[in-house]
Amino acid sequence: MRYYSMKNTVDSLVFATNNAHKLAELRAIVGGRYNILSLSDIDCHEDIPETAPTLQGNAEQKARYIKEHYGYDCFADDTGLMVDALDGEPGVYSARYAGPGHDSKANMELLLHNMEHETNRKAHFSTVIALIQGDETRFFEGRVDGVILREPCGKDGFGYDPIFEPEGRGVSFAQMSADEKNAISHRGRAVAQLMDYLLNK
Repeated sequence: MRYYSMKNTVDSLVFATNNAHKLAELRAIVGGRYNILSLSDIDCHEDIPETAPTLQGNAEQKARYIKEHYGYDCFADDTGLMVDALDGEPGVYSARYAGPGHDSKANMELLLHNMEHETNRKAHFSTVIALIQGDETRFFEGRVDGVILREPCGKDGFGYDPIFEPEGRGVSFAQMSADEKNAISHRGRAVAQLMDYLLNK
């Protein structure tokens, strides 16, 4: 087990991700309530496995890897876009829908191609967070329903944001400000549950 120096405070938690967009988004949601450390902050540069068939399984797998190999309390998330007309695809494979790697443009293009003749555009995003503190593991889940647009709209956000319009909003996630998105997003809702637990346990 390897230990590296990190800020000595009970208000620090490791977020098991290498995704700079997700890290920035989560830090914005959490604000100053916790010091969120990235994998690079603890000198972790491995490619952490994500081989589980569910979002919950992948989130726990990543968090447990950090706990077992580095010794820190931490949390990890996994997010999927589930499209009704595609029987829940891309789901757990959302980040690598178009093949190995994390090519958001290719993922969106493939999804739009597969949805080209579909009239049912309903979909939802789900985020599951696994938190490991000591010997205890807890899960938090956030969901937002919406529809898949027929073409990308907006320049902000990341992943599938330009083609996902949350229910009742009239604009895509990529057309919203960071604060607007975080207030209603799947990740924002999961993090709200996480923070409620951490601040009130």
